[in-house]
Amino acid sequence: MTQDHVRDRIDEVYRSDSRRVLATLIRLLGDFDRAEEALHDAFAAALDAWPRDGIPENPRAWLVSTGRFKAIDRVRRAARFDAAVGELATQIDPLVQPESELIEENSDVADDRLRLIFTCCHPALNADARIALTLREVCGLETEQIAKAFLTSAPTLAQRIVRAKTKIRDARIPYQIPAREDLPDRLATVLHVVYLVFNEGYSASAGDAVTRPDLSAEAIRLGRLLVELLPEPEAIGLLALMLLHDARREARTSKDGELVLLEAQDRALWNRAQIDEGLSLVERALSSRQIRPYSLQAAIAAVHAVAHDVASMEWRQIVGLYDVLMRLDPTPVVELNRAAAVAMFDGPAAGLALVDAILERGDLAEYHLAHSARADLLRRVGLGGDAIAAYQRALKLVTQEPERRFIERRIAALQELPY
Repeated sequence: MTQDHVRDRIDEVYRSDSRRVLATLIRLLGDFDRAEEALHDAFAAALDAWPRDGIPENPRAWLVSTGRFKAIDRVRRAARFDAAVGELATQIDPLVQPESELIEENSDVADDRLRLIFTCCHPALNADARIALTLREVCGLETEQIAKAFLTSAPTLAQRIVRAKTKIRDARIPYQIPAREDLPDRLATVLHVVYLVFNEGYSASAGDAVTRPDLSAEAIRLGRLLVELLPEPEAIGLLALMLLHDARREARTSKDGELVLLEAQDRALWNRAQIDEGLSLVERALSSRQIRPYSLQAAIAAVHAVAHDVASMEWRQIVGLYDVLMRLDPTPVVELNRAAAVAMFDGPAAGLALVDAILERGDLAEYHLAHSARADLLRRVGLGGDAIAAYQRALKLVTQEPERRFIERRIAALQELPY
């Protein structure tokens, strides 16, 4: 096996398992920063050892064990200068716990990432900090990507993450899944975190690709675990929503990676197995009569999924579902999505008036999709010059390259038309 092949395998393991390794190291070491150092030390050791000794049978177990030993070495070296650190070295000594238990423990849900999510979503933390910390530590998103999801600045997000880590350490927040009686109160934030992870996978906030299937798959996997752990209607609704959206993934880009809008997608590429599962889950969630935002969004996605094309979709029903959703979750993004549905049902002028009202309030002023939606509606009502200006505003805000190229093509096409 060549050194390049081994390096490629290490890169592959990093992409697939680094967050799992980190989550387990946080459990074993009891500290976020120490676990991150151990993670990097473990992969550095792999770069040295695997080309020489071969790839281990269980790379993740090797990385966890190596990372833990590296952390202990660091603590022991520090203990030479600070006796108070010696107790910590004893607490995390690998002899205390057999290596067979490093990866999995007896619990209702033996998954360290799920434990880590509930730790990051502890009520002692600020709501925004819970989400930001989970996206950073569980899913490995960069601070800039998280800031994009929050529609805020990267330095602000970085401060939130640092404060959250400090709070977890100082308050000795336990790394565990809450007792079953406490789960419902903690579920809403966890679901929001999982959905943000999914959204980053479904439509990457930055980079060269429209989607990040690894994140979508991770969010769906976590959604399944949550439904297994606590089969509440809203957890079921979120899983349905993610499955129905992810079912369209293959059709959302062309062969050369360009963005394909819904009306131009080849629906034969949609994943029918995921759609069928999603529709079943929507029915299950709504049959509880506990109607909540994710269940309603899943119902909207279901209407899209069963239509043969955009023209045959039940836009009246979609607008009605958005009306109910606005009463339950009156956010600017939901309002923007409703405006797009109104534009399909009542015409682009009606939708444009709603989008203008959102932007005039100052809501979503830095959200490129709001300006892109407005531009499209201006284009559809024949105001090409105004549409170009709106697209140019969106272009200044967009950070995903396929979306950037799509907007540039729209601008170029409009510039060729006579006014």
